[in-house]
Amino acid sequence: MEHLIQHFRKDEQPFIEQVVSWQREVEDRYAPKLTDFLDPRQRFIVASIIGQDDALKTMSAGLFHEAERQRMLIYPSYFEPQVEDYQLTVFTIHYPAKFIQLRHPDVLGALLSLGLNRAKFGDIRVNEQRVQFVVADEVADYVRLHLTGIGKVKVYVESIKETEPLIQNEDEWVEESYTVSSMRLDVIIANVLKVSRQRAQALITGKKVRVNWTEREAVAFELQEGDILSVRGSGRVKILMTEGRTKKDKIRLQIGRLTQKS
Repeated sequence: MEHLIQHFRKDEQPFIEQVVSWQREVEDRYAPKLTDFLDPRQRFIVASIIGQDDALKTMSAGLFHEAERQRMLIYPSYFEPQVEDYQLTVFTIHYPAKFIQLRHPDVLGALLSLGLNRAKFGDIRVNEQRVQFVVADEVADYVRLHLTGIGKVKVYVESIKETEPLIQNEDEWVEESYTVSSMRLDVIIANVLKVSRQRAQALITGKKVRVNWTEREAVAFELQEGDILSVRGSGRVKILMTEGRTKKDKIRLQIGRLTQKS
């Protein structure tokens, strides 16, 4: 376990301890454990820790195709997960779409203002006509009852029948290769956004950069494979793979950049 922990960051320690306690719970009760919604970095940590244990397996689901936030099941190897084991409800929001366009932040803000923990709902998908989002079954009735307005717009939410199509993600990750001098946050941002190192540092200290959904203000913060960084106004980048070093000791880096299909 110690050898595992050194691969993760210090501030991920509490989450790692949480995962280890889930692992023990499943081993002791010999019954599956369902987590709240986890982001890709958290799922990577769970899979890394549970992956060391032959008796246990993990799977995750978020209902939407390529859902970013998913609930995970940690379960004994005899168990065969079904869709209903993830306890997910998809809602569609009815609102006057002719007159107003709801955006992702509007819906996120409305859900949080109900006093809901972010870990209790998954992805929110928005297109011109429709808005859909996933919640944990245990808060579904609460959401159905209390989500009656978003901003100044009156809305009502309804759970989706299995026959209704889910909104597809219009985003695509495009792979790109870079050669960088280090994995420092400012270095990667300067390279990927093609800006000066000073400009990259200003973005970081100006609280415009998040790594795995957490604001980072340290310019020398070290990135790792699997990290997702978002720079306000410039989209998202995923660190896919480091492919060794060049003769000049630079790091070969594969990244994914999120582009929106037109």
